[in-house]
Amino acid sequence: MQRQKTLNKEIKTSGIGLHTGVEVNMSLKPAPENTGYIFVRTDLDNFEIPASAEYISHCSYATTLLRKGVVLSTCEHLLSALRGVGIDNCFIELDNIEIPILDGSSENFVGLIEEAGIKEQNASRRFFRVKDKVEFEQDGRKMSVEPSNKFEIECLIDFQHPFINTQIFHFVLDNDSFGREIASARTFGFTHEIEMLRKANLAQGGSLDNAIVLTENGMLNENPLRFKDEFVRHKILDIIGDFALLGMPMLGKIKAEKSGHAIHAAMMSKLLKTENAWEIIEN
Repeated sequence: MQRQKTLNKEIKTSGIGLHTGVEVNMSLKPAPENTGYIFVRTDLDNFEIPASAEYISHCSYATTLLRKGVVLSTCEHLLSALRGVGIDNCFIELDNIEIPILDGSSENFVGLIEEAGIKEQNASRRFFRVKDKVEFEQDGRKMSVEPSNKFEIECLIDFQHPFINTQIFHFVLDNDSFGREIASARTFGFTHEIEMLRKANLAQGGSLDNAIVLTENGMLNENPLRFKDEFVRHKILDIIGDFALLGMPMLGKIKAEKSGHAIHAAMMSKLLKTENAWEIIEN
């Protein structure tokens, strides 16, 4: 029987939000059994927003949560790190609207968690186990979830760019695979999108320090890619973070083709509504 896990001690960091550009201070704190992940807005009388699919607000270029008018933006990279290293329960305190982007990947978050240490708790770990295949498709973007005795993701992306083209990666979460294969993959964008994003008051904190910025035939960053297929690995990082909003680890296989945050949210919504397709078990 697997046991739930939390942090051994509080750990702090600070940075800027990718889309808002605001300064934010954040603390990760141990949490009791069966808490899950809870965001706490310390600037708003410690208002709590559980990391739950029911609070997904919009998902254009990041996953944003909304509860009673209070917003929490760009949560996917941190949630990916927590789920990827096996943390079940955590309070995430922050004093602004958006999780700090740090280097655009989950690597710094994993480092913080490792610095804090991981503590096993007494309660058994609960799993969201997929029993039947559920599919979602919209405008050529596809996602499906089907039964598996582990958590695995098969992802395909296709961009008409010489650094990307078609990339496929099959990831299985076990032991330290998240830290080795996924955590350091950075978010990416295209120069032709930047002006549009800025006009929409997005990417205000974006820079070459926290994103891969692609030109028509290359990239602006001087530092090399961390993986040849860093782009598809980052998509998997996003999927792990978004599906953490199910509230517990998943036993199932996700297949994604040209997906994004909005597709992930729609897939989770359809899955949760298909109640005969899943069950919650202790393992």
